[in-house]
Amino acid sequence: MIQSMTGFGKATLQLPTKKITVEVKSLNSKGLDLNVRMPSLYREMELGLRNQIALKLERGKVDFSIFIESTAEQTSTKVNVPIVKAYINQLREVYVDADETELMKMAVRMPDTMKIERDEIDENDWVQIQTVIEEALQNILNFRRDEGMSLEKEFQLRIGNVRQYMTEALALDPERVQAIKDRLQTAIAELKVNVDENRFEQELIYYLEKLDITEEKVRLTNHLDYFLETINGTEANGRKLGFITQEMGREINTMGSKSNHAQMQKLVVQMKDELEKIKEQVLNVL
Repeated sequence: MIQSMTGFGKATLQLPTKKITVEVKSLNSKGLDLNVRMPSLYREMELGLRNQIALKLERGKVDFSIFIESTAEQTSTKVNVPIVKAYINQLREVYVDADETELMKMAVRMPDTMKIERDEIDENDWVQIQTVIEEALQNILNFRRDEGMSLEKEFQLRIGNVRQYMTEALALDPERVQAIKDRLQTAIAELKVNVDENRFEQELIYYLEKLDITEEKVRLTNHLDYFLETINGTEANGRKLGFITQEMGREINTMGSKSNHAQMQKLVVQMKDELEKIKEQVLNVL
């Protein structure tokens, strides 16, 4: 089953002092274009996290985010008591008549009176965060598979349309051949010259062989079958599908150049339209 590169996954985890939210979204891309946003506290884990994401998602323009929301009453920012006391002592020497409240107000506005205690990574927390990361990645994989099922139905519809238009075009082939013969015979009659019937027949056969689309029909049919076979494969196959559509386009274009018949050319245009819709969706396939 094919997978789409478009997807979204989210998971949350409530720890004793914080809430962890992991979000991951992806769009189509030729390779893996990964953007990771996470708190500086966990930056040392980023390289391993990138490898983990790459292994799971393989391709796509991926935005991965970890959000930390503190749910504890206490804060990591604290008053730097020794510094504040030192400022008060110095200010007392300058403002002799000031009371303690005024000195305190002035002191806390001075530099370095507040300090932030840097958290250290809790290994147990990170183990739990890993579970929510895996959950978010699994959610986006499920999303991609669901989108892949929709793409598969779209492909089957478009491939069926191409096959139907090709069948209709081939049904016009006897009429097309007869029209070519009549046109050539009319042109020769208008020239009012004697023509060797055997030579004329040989030249006509040679001319019609150059306009024959049987080989293009066989090759296009094989490409259509191979496309359907590929979307039912087990490996990532977006690039392969792109190559197959290129081959399909060559055969359809050749049919158009050989058709030399108005109604058949209309059907070729419809085949090209269906193929363009297939190509647009192939860009989303993993």
